[in-house]
Amino acid sequence: MRRNAPSGRDRQENEVRNQVIKLTSKATRFSRVVLAMSGMVAATALSAQTVSDDQTPDAGLNLPKNLQIFGDVDPNVRKPTAIVNNSVITGTDVDHRLAMVASLNKMQVSADDRQQLKLQVLRSLIDETLQIQQAKANDITVSSDEIDQSYARIANRFNKTPKEFGDYLREIGSAPASLKRQIEGEIAWSRLLQRQVEPFVNVGDAEVNAILDRMKASKGAEEYHLKEIYLPSSDGSPEQVVAKMKDITEKLKQGVPFESLARTYSQATTSVRGGDLDWVRTDMLPTSMVEAVQNMQVGQIAGPVQVPGGYSLLYLVDQRQVLTADPRDAVLSLRQMTLNFGAGTSEAQAQAKAQALASAAKDLHGCGAVPGVAGKLGAEVVDNDSVRIRDLPPQLQDIMMKLKVGEATPPFGSMDQGVRVLVLCGRDDAKSAGLPSPDKVQAQLEQQRVNLRAQRMLRDLRRDAIIEYR
Repeated sequence: MRRNAPSGRDRQENEVRNQVIKLTSKATRFSRVVLAMSGMVAATALSAQTVSDDQTPDAGLNLPKNLQIFGDVDPNVRKPTAIVNNSVITGTDVDHRLAMVASLNKMQVSADDRQQLKLQVLRSLIDETLQIQQAKANDITVSSDEIDQSYARIANRFNKTPKEFGDYLREIGSAPASLKRQIEGEIAWSRLLQRQVEPFVNVGDAEVNAILDRMKASKGAEEYHLKEIYLPSSDGSPEQVVAKMKDITEKLKQGVPFESLARTYSQATTSVRGGDLDWVRTDMLPTSMVEAVQNMQVGQIAGPVQVPGGYSLLYLVDQRQVLTADPRDAVLSLRQMTLNFGAGTSEAQAQAKAQALASAAKDLHGCGAVPGVAGKLGAEVVDNDSVRIRDLPPQLQDIMMKLKVGEATPPFGSMDQGVRVLVLCGRDDAKSAGLPSPDKVQAQLEQQRVNLRAQRMLRDLRRDAIIEYR
């Protein structure tokens, strides 16, 4: 499900979380737990890449060397349905969820990728079923009214009524029941954690103070928010691995989300998080990665980059300095003018409309003139007074950094969504970043520990489940 844009408080808490994760002490067992439960397990992800080709990790299973497989097992045979503790997951359930995920993420699923994505969806449905079952075993249920309310909120994010959104889901080959099932699973699992995990998680003052001290010491250090897709050298010859990386890059150019490709192809531990390494500093990365990252711009993709044990495709989500004010954190007051293209509009006609909008925007004298200009052009006007430069697409960030109040961006858009310009009405520059409060650091640490225990609980449910594939 898509989520609303984060509020100012959410963004601040996210930044606190990122700083807490990086600066947690590794000297104590408590601190190692914090690192393990963090969203940024960069060190873990990179360690997965440093196993040389001639090494065989034993995974704690006491595996024999030069093992031999007995029997005729075809690993390419996959079964599309399952019975999970007597709850049936049908092929239709898998198809509906796959259609919904692909459409809402604007994914173009090829025939080659479809089977692998179906397996991924089936695993997700199995986890969802286990979560609902465990909640019901603890007398936790989610009412149909609660599910309908959440469903209506999601429909509203897509500017649709619940009925219209249901029609849309059926048009793309999914169904409202699939989304409602996902909603039920998320609410039920959240309530189970609130009852069985959250009351037993505590963070001491000494830990919080140690983290704040380390944050002060790292002030000004450059850090990067990275995502990766990692393929080991054992996947084939270097030429074959690089060719596969180039094929993944082509899918990115076609609009497939990086996160989806990372979950499908990446063999690093970060794959379950869509390849997210979170915020890292250069001293946490291999030399080859450092060289690539330092030459990237926000929003760019680099690779394949050769790293110990394989190759990585990197995506630079963001860049900043620890506890240092960033101009891209400035909050803008914007007025947007949009010219929509009607059905049957030719490319030449669209170009002419875009040129007219560009000429009008260039002659603007402040935001007060926008309604009059929009009226003459037949354009729509939308205001937004709380947009951070950092939250804009990378192509617009540099432009907005250079604009003066009253000036407009060049036209941008597409044939199906029309052309638009943004007019800068005001700017509140970023203030010097300060240390978060101890209460916020404590809250983030507690949430991280809840997440880790939730992962352990789900692993136990998988281990104890009776699953029959059909």
